[in-house]
Amino acid sequence: MRMHVLQHVPFEGLGTIESWVLENRFAISKTCFWRNETLPKPDEIDWLTIMGGPMSVHDEREYPWLISEKAFIRKMIRLDRPVLGVCLGAQLIAEVLGGNVHKNPQKEVGWFPVTLKSPGGDHPPFDALPKSFLAFHWHGETFDLPPGARHAAESEACVQQAFVYGRCVVGLQFHIEYTQSSIEGMLEHCGDEICQAPFIQSREGILANRDALRAAHGNLETLLDEMLRVSDLMDI
Repeated sequence: MRMHVLQHVPFEGLGTIESWVLENRFAISKTCFWRNETLPKPDEIDWLTIMGGPMSVHDEREYPWLISEKAFIRKMIRLDRPVLGVCLGAQLIAEVLGGNVHKNPQKEVGWFPVTLKSPGGDHPPFDALPKSFLAFHWHGETFDLPPGARHAAESEACVQQAFVYGRCVVGLQFHIEYTQSSIEGMLEHCGDEICQAPFIQSREGILANRDALRAAHGNLETLLDEMLRVSDLMDI
């Protein structure tokens, strides 16, 4: 089985998704857009994962590859393959499905709780997760729920934290894949966004929460296990 990754910048990679992929014996391929790499044929891959990035889904003039990326995501969804989008990746999925991406009322940066909208079986694959858990956030934009999607999670600062479309198209505004190195990379490249605001933590607060990292990785593995379970890939 093959997972293909759409990566927008060098410092926002797979994180702990990579260890799960290798444990489940997926092959990994990537399109790194900052290198102007080409996209594969959609029918050659089994699972698509779309990472975050500091650009907006609307920045097609500055990043023209966004146009072909959106078309590729649309094709993968039509093929009914598992698709996971994180942060910018979730916003790209939302826009492809007809949801509007726009500025969130508050920037959200740091560790803040996420609460499931309807725990207890209504939103697979999220029903295997705790009702509420800490997740890492770094975003200033959000999306409207796409037509036909199910609202799965929210936070105090951002209503749209996760959604599910069909069986196994999942959008996460938050990060549970980040490693300590991932967070340090964000602080290095995007640290100028940290300021005094209701939902922006200090550098010290962000870096100190190692226990939250370990819990987030457990939640990530559970979510990916459930995505695999509800897809057809276990039968391949």
